[in-house]
Amino acid sequence: MHDTNESAAGRLAKSRLRRGVRAAAGFAALAAALALAPLPGRAEGFLRAQGQRIVDERGRPVILRGVGLGGWMLQEGYMLGLTGPGMQHAIRARIADLIGEQDTQALYRAWLDNYVTKDDIDALAAWGFNSVRLPMHYELYTLPTAQEPVAGQQTWREDGFRRTDELIAWAKANGMYVILDLHAAPGGQGNDLNISDRDPAQPSLWDDAAHRDKTVALWRELARRYRDEPAVAGYDLINEPNWGFADAGDKHGCKETGNAPLRELLVRISAAIREVDRRHMLIVEGNCWGNNYRGVLDAGLWDDNLVLSFHKYWNGTGRDSIAEHLALRERWNLPLWLGETGENSNDWFARTVATVEGEGIGWANWPVKKLRYNNPLQVIANPGYEQVLAYWEGKGPRPQRAQAREALLTLAGRDVRFAHNRQHPDVADAWLRAPHDDRSLPFKPHRIGRDGGELAAADFDMGRNGVAYFDHSAANESGKPNADWNPSQLYRNDGVDLLRDGEGERMRVAMQPGEWLKYTIQAEAAGDFALSWRGNGAGALRVRLNGDALAPFEANQAQRAALQRGRNTLVLEAVSGAPEPATLRFEPAAAQVR
Repeated sequence: MHDTNESAAGRLAKSRLRRGVRAAAGFAALAAALALAPLPGRAEGFLRAQGQRIVDERGRPVILRGVGLGGWMLQEGYMLGLTGPGMQHAIRARIADLIGEQDTQALYRAWLDNYVTKDDIDALAAWGFNSVRLPMHYELYTLPTAQEPVAGQQTWREDGFRRTDELIAWAKANGMYVILDLHAAPGGQGNDLNISDRDPAQPSLWDDAAHRDKTVALWRELARRYRDEPAVAGYDLINEPNWGFADAGDKHGCKETGNAPLRELLVRISAAIREVDRRHMLIVEGNCWGNNYRGVLDAGLWDDNLVLSFHKYWNGTGRDSIAEHLALRERWNLPLWLGETGENSNDWFARTVATVEGEGIGWANWPVKKLRYNNPLQVIANPGYEQVLAYWEGKGPRPQRAQAREALLTLAGRDVRFAHNRQHPDVADAWLRAPHDDRSLPFKPHRIGRDGGELAAADFDMGRNGVAYFDHSAANESGKPNADWNPSQLYRNDGVDLLRDGEGERMRVAMQPGEWLKYTIQAEAAGDFALSWRGNGAGALRVRLNGDALAPFEANQAQRAALQRGRNTLVLEAVSGAPEPATLRFEPAAAQVR
């Protein structure tokens, strides 16, 4: 009788090895392209607002190309595969229910130790990002208001500051900037409960003056500690306020016209920071998840080093999609920063970056990693965690405590670490190269020897829709979360429908007439080959090889294809039916062809 656990571990190790080889190839292609691209020089010293641009100490414009470290200091349920309540305190309670309080404390220490490390920051810098946004949970830095031994006084927790110091050191060593972002303010700043770990049974930030006092004091302490640190780009004062001040029915403040409590708190925080720090940029966000500035600025700017942040999800990517923010920039003569965006397809990422960078606006994508696939890194959870998740989602039995403990501690102590993450070069490429490059790059090497070779249909080139592939539905602009561009949410994040093809990571591509995929192929020698494809679905494909169109052919049929020595370009287009190619096969010309 064989050991099924050992067998599963072996399969997992082999799968991770294959992923590592694929990711290394994709990032190598990306690095080579970026090395040839005209990138701006490294910024120097403190950043500041100068008119409508962010500049460095020498007055040179700076575009921040960043990543939000979401999920590290503040968990959100969807990043862990949860569909129910996703506030961190609710997640923690679920964990404690399974494994007890002592092990839960150990889990959260391991989570903080492993989720973001020097390896993550080194990799982000190597790929071309120049900044990170740190979403902070206030509880890592200070006691909750109700737990203060003396009401009105503040107790500082050094763990949060120590971890922030480490992050800044890692970033500084790579020439990167850090933006400090208060993501979870005392009491919680909105009715979108998950993003600020808000408990709706307790007073919010806006309901309790003591919460606001603590928020002001925390920012003063942060500024006191980091006032002399040029690697800190600025202070993002309150993430995504979403609150109906005038109308409780306007839950997220999108119709709010006054926003007086928000402005008052932002002014108070700014004044407290300026008591100890005159140099760092102050980044402000409006109501309605950072997008409703009505009333926030109407009484005038209160600081000469302000940056206006906006967030962008699930809408269009053209200039018209940011027109309101551009108008605010023009009216108030201050810089814009797209402080959070993402959760979409690669094509949407690239088109969004092309638009905002065309306006001189920097950005930070969200988040760096989670259990899903559309980020630079993906957490691959151990099978035991999948059983825990099934229980939480009402789809499986309650696991034994020992099983749950092993699964959850493995998730926090191993799975979340960079070395065990799946790297997604297609996602990094979409943020960094594809916005300004009409070329496609190989997703992985495709080499055809004298004896032929095979390539996976899902391993088409990296690049925008219409450059590396064409699909009729390549992004989500619906105004709400969905994944229509790749409903299976498997393998890669392009606007191409992928289906699992048997076990492991083998994929089929579901195609409709007019859709196509592009491949860069390296041939060892010039010669004639028999080309065929394997897959499912009834329909025909047509190949354009180095610009020459071949006759349409169905699965398991073969036709003659002439490769030139070195680089070849192959475009695979669906012409009828609904073909689902899985592999393309080149065999020596002696094989039968049509």
